[in-house]
Amino acid sequence: MNGNYFYFAIASLLGVLTVILYHLPFLLLTIIYLYLLYKYKKYSTRQLAIVICLFITFFLTSLHAVITNKTSLSDSPTTFAVEFTENTKVDGDLLQVTALDIKHKEKLLIRYKIKSESEKETIKNTNFYGRICHISGQLSEPSIAKNPNAFDYRNYLASKQVFKIIESAGNPLRRCAVVKSTPLTMIKELRFNSIHYLERHFPSEIAALSAALLFGDRSMFDPEVLMDYQKTGIVHLLAISGLHVSLLIGMVFYLGIRIGLTRQFMINFLLVVLPIYAVLTGASPSVIRAVLMIFLVLLILRWKRQLKMLPIDAISLTLMIYVFFTPFIILDVGFQLSFSVSYAIILSSSILLPRYQQMISSMIVISVIAQIAALPILLYHFFEISFISIAANLLYIPLFSFVFMPGLYVLFFIQIAFGNTPSIFINVFMKIISLANRLIAQLADLSFAQLITGRPNFFNLVIYLTIILFIFILWEAGLQQKREQKVVLLAFVLFTFQTVWNWAYPFGEVTMIDVGQGDSILIHSPFGDGTYLIDTGGTIQFEEEEWKKPAKPFEVGRDVLVPFLKGKGITNIDKLILTHGDADHTGGALAVLKELKVKEIIMPAVADPSTLDVQIIQEAYKRGIPVIKVAEGSQWKNKHSFFYILSPEKNYQGERNAGSIAIMANIGGLNWFFGGDLDQAGEERNIKKYPNLKIDVLKAGHHGSKTSSGEAFINTAKPTIAWISVGERNRYGHPHHEVLERLSDTTIYRTDRHGAITYRFYQKSGTFSTFLHKIKQ
Repeated sequence: MNGNYFYFAIASLLGVLTVILYHLPFLLLTIIYLYLLYKYKKYSTRQLAIVICLFITFFLTSLHAVITNKTSLSDSPTTFAVEFTENTKVDGDLLQVTALDIKHKEKLLIRYKIKSESEKETIKNTNFYGRICHISGQLSEPSIAKNPNAFDYRNYLASKQVFKIIESAGNPLRRCAVVKSTPLTMIKELRFNSIHYLERHFPSEIAALSAALLFGDRSMFDPEVLMDYQKTGIVHLLAISGLHVSLLIGMVFYLGIRIGLTRQFMINFLLVVLPIYAVLTGASPSVIRAVLMIFLVLLILRWKRQLKMLPIDAISLTLMIYVFFTPFIILDVGFQLSFSVSYAIILSSSILLPRYQQMISSMIVISVIAQIAALPILLYHFFEISFISIAANLLYIPLFSFVFMPGLYVLFFIQIAFGNTPSIFINVFMKIISLANRLIAQLADLSFAQLITGRPNFFNLVIYLTIILFIFILWEAGLQQKREQKVVLLAFVLFTFQTVWNWAYPFGEVTMIDVGQGDSILIHSPFGDGTYLIDTGGTIQFEEEEWKKPAKPFEVGRDVLVPFLKGKGITNIDKLILTHGDADHTGGALAVLKELKVKEIIMPAVADPSTLDVQIIQEAYKRGIPVIKVAEGSQWKNKHSFFYILSPEKNYQGERNAGSIAIMANIGGLNWFFGGDLDQAGEERNIKKYPNLKIDVLKAGHHGSKTSSGEAFINTAKPTIAWISVGERNRYGHPHHEVLERLSDTTIYRTDRHGAITYRFYQKSGTFSTFLHKIKQ
């Protein structure tokens, strides 16, 4: 059966995908797959029966997982007895920890706002394991994605069988009883204590890297450094991967043999140690894959020495075992990357790699294979790739594998054995880590090396997979001149076709992005004829004590707006229009300027710009971006749309909201009004100047405040549709009931209820849709 486990794994995976993703497409794909096995692999009736049985088995286990993957809790309970199952996470003044509800046998996420700095230190250094605690608090559901391509926290937690959040009223450790630890709990306690031991005894840079490479914990990493590693495509090195596990196990096996232990003893020893190691390092998908593969190989050596397990069989069996017990793991990006890259390297190892004997060329080929195999997954989840990643991997893989990994183990054991690590070792590692971090920061800033394509749809994913398959087929057949030209052409198409697709897309859109209590509207013309962003939302930051500040505070521009734009494949903003200087309209602008190419910034021609306006102007000057101050009468157009500035008057000196840029636009056959936070007095000035003003779609002023969208303006403009950008359960009570009454004759779309709102058009007609697919007025 050597090699057949690969085909069995495909059947198993199809059974899971049929249930969890798309029923009919994957069912049809399974039928085609069975035909191909019969026609081209000459599978016998017995072999086909095995494949069908595996498909049905995994289909049924996945179906059971889907049916049972829901909460049994209502919102009524307020007191729970829980046992903690995971490490705590303390970020600023927020504690988060997963626990098991003893009564309902259901995992819960506990959140607690820490009251003081001393309480924070106590919680950070307290081992939560081995305790059953009584907790009181309010149950709530995790937040959902409200914009296309946004991270869905509810789905993420549901894939980990967590459906409810408890907002704890008090310290979760206040009422606890100690219980006897299980072996699993003891291993988790050891991991917790080891991570905190690193934090106490090593400088922060060494402690962070050690925790990541030794115990699979990246919580101590500086978020900016982590982002640099992600941008350059080497963040996988900060996770414990198959390479790390293999090197460590190989080193342990070699040392055991060298000190005189038998091979049989070392195999038995590793079979016991491997499961412990998986838990000790956080049991990430890459760790479980590597540990399971090595475990299976050692098990075969232990019981059936005459039987040889091929690497392709080992990884296929690993996949089947993993997915059988946790079907939802197929949605995990770490799982997808780990198995796709491993399969690509294993399948290519017997044909491609032997052709490249030199170490450098071999490393380049492995990096290229890994990058090509990971490409569709990276684009789907992160919307961009880095061309610098191959070079960065060539430089950093040896550094991590042969310097950081063994060196940090040595430092850790020296510290444990002697209670102190020689300063010369600490200084050497500090210099190497600092140099590596500075270099990766410079590489991450090479914007020309980033390719942003947007999230590929199902059709584009099929094209990606087809092109990748043909590249590997031609490569394995041998790169003679004609085949080499075909591979180069296919590679060019692989990296450009979606960009061309985005540029050639004949539909345009106007989307009000859900940025909470703020404004941000994207106008994207057909064929890339013009991309305009009106306002950027923003997070109002309040002064807090240092200990309360999270490592990476939420910021709308970086965390909502930029991912939304990148998810659509938008790399250039032709005009960034900032209607006025309030933080909830312009606070995200700096993130947009940093991550995307902005060709021009438009601001109101007011006499007294805000402090934030001045910061944006200074940043624009550094980047060579022109800033245009506009007033009544300014206008521009493209092939599909026309924009006219109604207000403010030049050098406006009044209140900031009243000086908002008000735009009348014709887009997709409709007349639109975008007025920022323009107040009723400003609206009345506009209808006096433009008495024939008629509007199809009104962007309600000031998030539905009663100071905007006045009755006179509504009666004159007669909008048929109103958009309101408003934060869910905002403290201002927006939208005001008086505004809703004034707009009672219109169809109201509001971001707090509907999420992102989109008008998609072709030439002069289009349709409205909401991300949450419901309309409430």
